[in-house]
Amino acid sequence: MEASVLNINGQETGRKVVLNDAIYAIEPNDHVLYLDVKQYLANQRQGTAKSKERSEMSGSTRKLGRQKGGGGARRGDINSPVLVGGGRVFGPKPRDYRFKLNKKVKTLARKSALSYKAQENGIIVVEDFSFEAPKTKEFLNVVKNLNVADKKVLLVVPEVNKNVYLSARNLQKAEVMTANTINAYKVLNADVLVVSEKSVQVIDEILTK
Repeated sequence: MEASVLNINGQETGRKVVLNDAIYAIEPNDHVLYLDVKQYLANQRQGTAKSKERSEMSGSTRKLGRQKGGGGARRGDINSPVLVGGGRVFGPKPRDYRFKLNKKVKTLARKSALSYKAQENGIIVVEDFSFEAPKTKEFLNVVKNLNVADKKVLLVVPEVNKNVYLSARNLQKAEVMTANTINAYKVLNADVLVVSEKSVQVIDEILTK
């Protein structure tokens, strides 16, 4: 599979890059994608939710009523869960939601996500570029020239580029990632994948080891 290389003005440079069929033209595995996206979202959770149980409530421990014959549920002190303002039964506690996946599973998930994007013609290859200073206006000009200004864009660069990152940071529909950190969730969440020329090589090296 080949893709034309565009410049930041949206014009063809006359060069083409080969998109490895082993990455961009496989049969996507939906279950693996589900697992990888589930793991990514689980890893983002803080897991700090906490509610107080009756032993942690502030209140008197005086017995409110007789044990039997009251006509209602038994309740001990004012902190009983059966009373309004009492402790909560089996409430949330701080926990770690993270879980692990095998490397081969994560690799297959990224290949599947990229293959879906290739099937949708949602991959644009641009020549490597940089900005002299962080300028949101310049980044907007690039996405406008590529006719993707109204879409959710994920720009993949070969290495950390502070000026490009800062230029896109304030844009709600744009995100910049390095080629070695892309994941299935980010690829699927974007409408268009804008990949720099060197990033194609980096992705190829990482996913075909």
